[in-house]
Amino acid sequence: MVQKKDRRDAHHGAGTGAATRASTHGRKAATGGSAHSAARPAPAMHGGKPSLDRKATPAGTAIFFTLLVGGLLFSAYSIYSDMAATGTQPIEAMPYILLGLALLVALGFEFVNGFHDTANAVATVIYTHSLPPHFAVVWSGVWNFIGVLVSSGAVAYGIITLLPVELILQVGSSAGMSMVFSLLIAAILWNLGTWYLGLPASSSHTLIGSIIGVGLAHQLMQGPGATSGVDWSQAAKVGWSLLLSPVIGFVAAGALLLAMKATIRNQALYKEPDGVNPPPWWIRGLLVVTCTGVSFAHGSNDGQKGMGLIMLILIGIVPTAYALNRTVAPEEIAQFRALSVVTQQSLAPYSTAPTPVDPRVTLSNYISSRTYTSAVVPALVAVIDDISKTANDVNAFDKLPATAAKNMRNDMYLASQSISVMRHSGKPAFDADTKANLDALARDFDQATKYIPLWVKVAVAIALGLGTMVGWKRIVVTVGEKIGKTHLSYAQGGAAELVAMTTIAAADMYGLPVSTTHVLSSGVAGTMAANRSGLQMRTLRNLALAWVLTLPAAIMMSGLIYYALRNVF
Repeated sequence: MVQKKDRRDAHHGAGTGAATRASTHGRKAATGGSAHSAARPAPAMHGGKPSLDRKATPAGTAIFFTLLVGGLLFSAYSIYSDMAATGTQPIEAMPYILLGLALLVALGFEFVNGFHDTANAVATVIYTHSLPPHFAVVWSGVWNFIGVLVSSGAVAYGIITLLPVELILQVGSSAGMSMVFSLLIAAILWNLGTWYLGLPASSSHTLIGSIIGVGLAHQLMQGPGATSGVDWSQAAKVGWSLLLSPVIGFVAAGALLLAMKATIRNQALYKEPDGVNPPPWWIRGLLVVTCTGVSFAHGSNDGQKGMGLIMLILIGIVPTAYALNRTVAPEEIAQFRALSVVTQQSLAPYSTAPTPVDPRVTLSNYISSRTYTSAVVPALVAVIDDISKTANDVNAFDKLPATAAKNMRNDMYLASQSISVMRHSGKPAFDADTKANLDALARDFDQATKYIPLWVKVAVAIALGLGTMVGWKRIVVTVGEKIGKTHLSYAQGGAAELVAMTTIAAADMYGLPVSTTHVLSSGVAGTMAANRSGLQMRTLRNLALAWVLTLPAAIMMSGLIYYALRNVF
């Protein structure tokens, strides 16, 4: 039976049973401070508290910095090799200084994302004593690394479509670089702030808010006649995925725990850990598998968020090497040219209006406003025709000069996005053959423009993987000690992790960014509620407050930084 005093201390987040300890560190624990440094068990937990304060060994530190420096050198060498392969010669130093700085900031975001979100995977295995804390962190880092390497890139470019179209097309301009720096800096600052307070806020939520802030600031700076700075339909799609993720985590994890109780009668699953002893081998194996799955899924989903931004940076500054996918084979380019001709012919009956003076502006406005006019199809036909003519001159994309490669990439992006808007709106009502031709052509465009080079995946994987290995204690303590009033049981940890793993993997398949943090922390809360273990309402209020404030705070921060950088540049 938990004593009343213990429950009261746990509710106030003191994090230790000693009165002197509570008076000294109670305030820090309530805000997610250094309460994890206490060596004695949390008062509401009967199981032994894991030791989280072991110092890193010299060998471990050396390996860490070797990988960190090696990843940066590998990235620099890869950029140099790609430029050399396309014959790109640096003319001025400043663009490449900006390129290096932007890449460092983008990789820094993934590094912070790693240690901010590590608790999502390792808290349950640590607090059920299934894995030693530091081994669990390294294990999670390895599987985050693998998850990034095998990711599809769909989430990366799903994030990119939220940005203003004109900034995507002119990312190498001062406005484009201001966009990249401001949204990344704002996301890093908010992540660091919530990490310092021990609050499991969502990195996905933060980045989306930063992107919206840049879009709104850009729109306001353009004046009253500017088109929308945010793709609100895509933002709504992403917003729903972020909104529903904590609800899914809470309900699904609680329901899974109740289903386990009804079908699996082994009481060892539902008991708190026996001191600091590891659980029976089969329970331990289940928890390690779910920890591995969440780490892998987190890497494959969250790791993509920085990839898309890195690609924008590379396209803007080194378009010859990165504007188009140089791995597309010559025979595929020939097929693409033939498909372009067929598609233009099938669009002819729907192209009744005169071709606009500037078809690219027409398509850009159409993508931003989602308002169809009779000029859209003629504009699309004109852009497809220009792409086809440019492709007729080469057998490989890496043979195109810088300006032609960038223009062709922009045309492909406009055409693909316009086709996507038409497909979802149903306007105009194309016949089946025309729909099939447009879908096939859009896939070809996406293959040529929406790709991630292997070295970018490796660099992001190293940043995210190494990030999981530092600064993880604060949020691990919040998830492990401050959500429920009793010690996390094996079944609770397994249910929360299994739901998180499944949800993130499903979202990755559909190219949706979901919050690993929200799914896992709400899943732990759901199992506590289903088990009638009690919830620490102060922690839940702090989590809810962080969830509510993340979006407006990120919007405001990134918008202000964008405004300041535009004036500087």
